[in-house]
Amino acid sequence: MDRVARIALVGDRSPGVLAHGRIPALLDALARRDGLVLDAYWIPTPDAELAGALDGFDAVWLVPGSPYRSEAGAIAAVRTAREQGIPFLGTCGGFQHALLEYARNVCGLTRAGHAENQSATDDLLIVPLACSLRGHEGAVEVMPGSLAERVLGAERTVEQYRCSYGPDPAHLDVLRAHGLRFSGVDEGGAGSGAEAAVADGGPAGRQREVRMAELPDHPFFLATLFQPELAGDGTRPHPAVRALAAAAVDHAAGHTVSPH
Repeated sequence: MDRVARIALVGDRSPGVLAHGRIPALLDALARRDGLVLDAYWIPTPDAELAGALDGFDAVWLVPGSPYRSEAGAIAAVRTAREQGIPFLGTCGGFQHALLEYARNVCGLTRAGHAENQSATDDLLIVPLACSLRGHEGAVEVMPGSLAERVLGAERTVEQYRCSYGPDPAHLDVLRAHGLRFSGVDEGGAGSGAEAAVADGGPAGRQREVRMAELPDHPFFLATLFQPELAGDGTRPHPAVRALAAAAVDHAAGHTVSPH
């Protein structure tokens, strides 16, 4: 009999964060509706800094709620999942810190910082958005053939946001060159559809703003600027949450993880 999959919910749990209140109900719905049973543990970001904090987990979900109490802990959680092949989902602040970890530890941008964290650097990777997305709903166009498309089952989706920060477009080419794939962009601007050329740094027109990122060579690594926790009424888990749960269950069983 396969053991129950263990998932680390990395974040500073607070009743003031709407997504945090949604997550327990989502986990219950995954077990009840999809048969995906997860043993969930909340890991505060300061605890995530400690060596071995995520040992034995089958998935890491870096949840919303930034600024985190420990930027270092959030980044350590991403790095552990990335380097150890543990299924990973980063949402909202989790997306931002996934990019920050990759920039520092893969791309060599060791001074890359986050404006919300008051980073003492002039090399800000995560900056205030020109137009805040707090309380906003918007369409996301997804790259064909990507993990994001396989998870969502569509090339377009409408999602909920609660954020005011995103990646500085000036850094995106460096992250792409080192293997990070930007597989979801905002709607509008140059071109139409989820064209790879637009989503991955293509032709002219207004540069599409990145909304999703993934690592093609990782078993399951997906990050979204939007908050899938807020989709619907919480009784039907968002496909990204369901995919992470399925990947965690497969990881626990020693199988190759799949987004399906």
